[in-house]
Amino acid sequence: MRIEQLRQRLRDHGAKPCHEQRVLRAWLQGRALDSGARRQRPEDYLPLKVRNELPAIATELETLARVHSEHPGEDGSARLLVELADGQTVESVLLPRDGLCVSTQVGCAVGCVFCMTGRDGLRRQLGSAEIVAQVVLARRRRTVRKVVFMGMGEPAHNLDNVLEAIEFLGTAGAIGHKNLVFSSVGDRRVFKEFERLSPASVKPALALSLHTTNAELRARLLPRAPRIDPEELVELGERYARATGYPIQYQWTLLEGVNDSDAEMAGIVKLLTGKYAMMNFIPYNTVEGLDFKRPASARAAALAGQLQQRGIVVRLRNSVGQGIDGACGQLRARRQGSDSR
Repeated sequence: MRIEQLRQRLRDHGAKPCHEQRVLRAWLQGRALDSGARRQRPEDYLPLKVRNELPAIATELETLARVHSEHPGEDGSARLLVELADGQTVESVLLPRDGLCVSTQVGCAVGCVFCMTGRDGLRRQLGSAEIVAQVVLARRRRTVRKVVFMGMGEPAHNLDNVLEAIEFLGTAGAIGHKNLVFSSVGDRRVFKEFERLSPASVKPALALSLHTTNAELRARLLPRAPRIDPEELVELGERYARATGYPIQYQWTLLEGVNDSDAEMAGIVKLLTGKYAMMNFIPYNTVEGLDFKRPASARAAALAGQLQQRGIVVRLRNSVGQGIDGACGQLRARRQGSDSR
């Protein structure tokens, strides 16, 4: 289901824009769809046909997504295995400091060699309402002020639904635009689409998966990603950063012996010096059956220190879910393995 389909359904029953917004905001805030201001009765602000349709809409929205299991981490995070109406599952992550990471696809077609999600390929796209439903589930548990589109899937491959969800969350959801973070391996279509956004549109912050400054290595690590050399990717990101006023967040999954060399650090300095950007170092989350390893904590800290000393803004992130083997896709994979027995 898409948000626009939900809006049209309300219009078909006589809803005006103000009625649509009231109902959709109530859903996004986890309240009854016919709830209004204090002591207001639904019959005072919603047409009769809309009120009569709301129970059916509420039932359908409830079946869009439900929490199959919840896995808390020691750092205040929690991974949610979310079951969709057709029985497929995706993962969401409740992040510390009121953040949420959501999925945009069931599976992924990019096939990053160090990632569990892409091992089975792409199953299907998520509709914009299914994406937003993950936020609704999270807000029933805690406050959500930031949404990162960095879970299962490549948002650039589901662009219409993701942008519709972003627009909705940035308006009806009252989430600050820079707190809506579109994450991508890098796709020229994304930059073209962002350039076409109207001045009134919600313009998200952008996170780009870099992982290496070596074009050949990047092609091996991200085998089905669009072929964009790191230099071009950074230039495309820089244009968007300057246009929006939001720095680009470059994602770098630290893989021991693969992209943690001093030569790579020199490459980062060359690429990002003078750019409106920051580097997020994310030590690898171990995946059973894959040979990649995360560098020692001291090594990761030393690499971050090298960049800081040379003027690059860098954050050494903690990979959430370490305590539960929760790298994105593992909860879903374990559930699938259990179901097949």
